[in-house]
Amino acid sequence: MIACFNGFHIDSIKLEDSKTINMLMVSNADRFKRYFPGTLAQNLTEKLSKTFANTKVNQFLDKEEYLFTIKEDVNQNVIGLVYIKELDWIKKQGEFAYCIDSDYGGKGLISKSVKALSNYAFESLGLETLQIIVHKDNVPSIKVALKNDFKWIKTLLNEFTPTGEHPLDMELYELYKQ
Repeated sequence: MIACFNGFHIDSIKLEDSKTINMLMVSNADRFKRYFPGTLAQNLTEKLSKTFANTKVNQFLDKEEYLFTIKEDVNQNVIGLVYIKELDWIKKQGEFAYCIDSDYGGKGLISKSVKALSNYAFESLGLETLQIIVHKDNVPSIKVALKNDFKWIKTLLNEFTPTGEHPLDMELYELYKQ
């Protein structure tokens, strides 16, 4: 377990998380379809979620990508996901991506998770630069970056193309190991 707070905890993905990851993704499909289309598509059924969980556990073990779950302490349901992805071991850099169930948004859980996982990334993984890439209209995600002392670096032109849309400019925020 990485961290605990307010009746929730963060941990690395486990195979047994597949059922509640499927529930999280399906029940929030409209919320996640724009910025998490790949994760959503890989979790539309329980069978797909089992494959997803198995892949993510292996990527974690192989240090290719790190997926963490945010779970309720009481029932162990996954209510959010936090990735450390786009790892560059030469530059010692990684990027955060995160999503949370609509019932739990605005409670500071993602901000607390990013704080704990930033410390984990710097201390346990040896990363020195962490990034958050966000669209300017995603105010809650920008707040997560700013609450965690990430600094705006620049606008990335045509950085992300949501399914069926034109490319979007995204904002790059970074945090550096002290």
